[in-house]
Amino acid sequence: MAQRLEYSGIDQVFAALANPTRRQILDLLLGGERTVQSIAERFAMARPSVSEHLRVLRDCGLVGEDKRGRFRYYRVEPQPLHDLQSWLSPFERYWRERLHALGEVLDAMPDDRASDETHHDRTESES
Repeated sequence: MAQRLEYSGIDQVFAALANPTRRQILDLLLGGERTVQSIAERFAMARPSVSEHLRVLRDCGLVGEDKRGRFRYYRVEPQPLHDLQSWLSPFERYWRERLHALGEVLDAMPDDRASDETHHDRTESES
């Protein structure tokens, strides 16, 4: 069974990732560090709104920040995503096993076309 992480961890990550703007900000930060102004220029929103999204991402550990001079630079922090992947891994295995079992059942079933052709051939020969 998957290890249940504390609310302060994985649940905050899920809550942060539930917002599409935050996911877009993370996508943007995959290209490298950016300032709030640089991020805000890519969205139709004011800097304070972007700062609020960054705060949520920072609070759950998905984003880190460094202050250099009068600017703050934001970057992706991968650890919460690794924790999320670890939590999701048993579900991935579960579905992979189920799909594999389904594939085996389907492979063992007779081909409908072959069955239809045999039925059609029998019907014609009986006429």
